[in-house]
Amino acid sequence: MNVVDSSGWLEYFAAGPNADFFAAAVETTDELIVPTVSVYEVFKRVSQQRGEGDALQAVALMQQGDVVDLSIHLALEAARTSVALGIPMADSIMLATAQSSDATLWTQDADFADIDGVRYVARRGSD
Repeated sequence: MNVVDSSGWLEYFAAGPNADFFAAAVETTDELIVPTVSVYEVFKRVSQQRGEGDALQAVALMQQGDVVDLSIHLALEAARTSVALGIPMADSIMLATAQSSDATLWTQDADFADIDGVRYVARRGSD
């Protein structure tokens, strides 16, 4: 099972330098878990950059995976994770969602670089 964080989805949709790294996880929809916070972040960013129509298309692709709502259990696990690792709320929700499903978290967010269960690639070409 796989969880792709928002930075990975945005990289994939923008055909950025690391898009190929995320393609296998994104395109294997029967093994894809999508946290609702990722839907929020991706919709917001794509809407700002390319308009609501493109943002809705991005969300439609994300919905091909298993969209997981933020339950009370996940919220508490995410809060514990945030405190333990010193990472922001959205990052901790992504990680807690992946961990609760025994999934691999795919990211290019440096906050995750040394965490077990994470497939990390350094961000390229953003400058």
